[in-house]
Order: sequence, then C-alpha cells, then structure tokens
Amino acid sequence: MNELKLFENSQIRSVWDEEQEEWFFSIVDIVAALTGSSNPRRYWSDLKRKITEDEGGIELYDKIVQLKMIAPDGKMRVTDASDMVGIFRIIQSIPSPKAEPFKLWLAQVGKERIDEIIDPELTIDRALQTYLQKGYSKEWINQRLQAIQVRKELTDEWQSHGVQHGAEYAILTNEISRAWSGMSTKEYKTFKGLKKENLRDNMTTLWC
Repeated sequence: MNELKLFENSQIRSVWDEEQEEWFFSIVDIVAALTGSSNPRRYWSDLKRKITEDEGGIELYDKIVQLKMIAPDGKMRVTDASDMVGIFRIIQSIPSPKAEPFKLWLAQVGKERIDEIIDPELTIDRALQTYLQKGYSKEWINQRLQAIQVRKELTDEWQSHGVQHGAEYAILTNEISRAWSGMSTKEYKTFKGLKKENLRDNMTTLWC
C-alpha cells in the first residue's frame, strides 16, 4: 500500500508492508525534508557511501531496500527505502534542527497505523482531519471520502479480475481520465501545475 505522508510541508512517500507489518519510507524524501537540499539524491548518495565506510554501517546498509513508489511523473519507480529502525539511524547521520521533530512524527505514524488496524474507522477520521487542516470545505471532504470508497471498490474489482497493482492500475486509471477529460493522468497533472500532489485532491467536487 503506497501512501503520501505529510511532515510539515514535505511529502514523504511510504509503503505499508502487510507481511512484515512495517512502514517503509522513501529515504530521498526524508533527506529533502530534513536538509532542504536542492539535490537530495546526491546528498543521500554521498551519505550512503559514508555510512557504508563507517563502523557498523554494514548493519544499517542491510536495512536499506529498493521499493517501487510513485515518482513525480506519476509512474512507479524504484527508490531507496527503509523501515523505521533504519530511518532513525539515518536521521542520526544528518545534522538538522528538524531531526527530533521528525523522530516524533515517525513514532506517531507508527502508532496511528497500529490504531487503524485495530479500528479501521480511524483511517476515515484521520483523512477528515487532514483535509480540514488543508482548508477544504466539509462538502468537498464528504464527496472526496465517498470517492475514495468508490475508488477502493473499483480497485478491489480490478484485483479480483487479476489486474496487477502498479502499471496495469495506471493504464486503467489513464483510460478513465481520458474518457472524461481527454488527457492522461500525467497530462492533466501538468495542465493543473501539479507535481507530487494527488490529482483527485485538486479537483472540484464534481470530479472527486
């Protein structure tokens, strides 16, 4: 399950591993959030090299995995990721005043996921609060939450017919987008000036 988490004003791509029951986070996104670097990929590349050279770095390096996450162009691309233990260790190697707030944020994300597994309704409640904080109207939020449920039912139907998550989902989503807008999802995001933002979070209630 791919999700975008929000730390302050930075989007952090994340994947929930059902089998391991662990969150995995995009390391590049975290580096960008903590350092403000204009080239977080280069920063992470240099830091990763340093980590592997340091004593105990091999243990941390083993925590780094490559997972497919949604790239700015809307496609699923492989990127370095790590679980919470690995991320905590990486944070210790980054001098940043945001390090401690980020650790607290990570801990909260982990707790929320456990709570949501116990009580799925909390997922809806958290989505409601997030949209309210972003300034959306209650009417828009209600329609957006209904649309999320419809989308889930649609993707469940795709899955039951053997459609593979990722590229095949993207193809079908693009066909739906072309049917009503004449543009692919990527083209429509470009048209609206969006990068990492969710397209459906930037639509009117009519198209949520």
